[in-house]
Amino acid sequence: MEWFVVISGCSGGGKSTLLAELGRRGHPIVEEPGRRIVKQELREGGTALPWKDERAFSHRAIAMALDDRAAATALNGWVFFDRSLVDAAAFLQHVTHEPVLTSLAQSHRYHHTVFLTPPWPEIYVNDPERRHDMEAAEAEYSRLLEAYPMLGYKVSILPRVSVAERADMIERALADESHCSGPMEGQ
Repeated sequence: MEWFVVISGCSGGGKSTLLAELGRRGHPIVEEPGRRIVKQELREGGTALPWKDERAFSHRAIAMALDDRAAATALNGWVFFDRSLVDAAAFLQHVTHEPVLTSLAQSHRYHHTVFLTPPWPEIYVNDPERRHDMEAAEAEYSRLLEAYPMLGYKVSILPRVSVAERADMIERALADESHCSGPMEGQ
């Protein structure tokens, strides 16, 4: 969907903080599937965790990303996603080496520009839902930096600036694009 905007990139790169700022500005946001799954699994004693059962975690993330997309069709304006189906499919492909990314991600499109947060070691922290180290986060970022363009998305790497500046940049880029192409379908 042209008005579904993905913010992805490196774990610990400021995505969730940026989404919170966009939400504060009145935009609908969709929280990251992975964090929601981990919280639920930890609360319920489940094993579909990236450090216990990567395959089960990946399948749950794909299902949740598809559900999120379906639910978001009822929202108006730009809808910002903290990660996307592409992230989940790229992780599953990394884990299983099965070519699932192209077929799954091509049939469920997002806005053609994806905003990526690069590795930012100075703000990276572990927490109960993020147990991997910076090296694993950087490897994930590299996979996404390859996956999105391979699927035909334009990647815009966000600079390491304040959250307000990042949100301003995204809003400006989308506004400029809307002015150039006229009203967006579905708006």
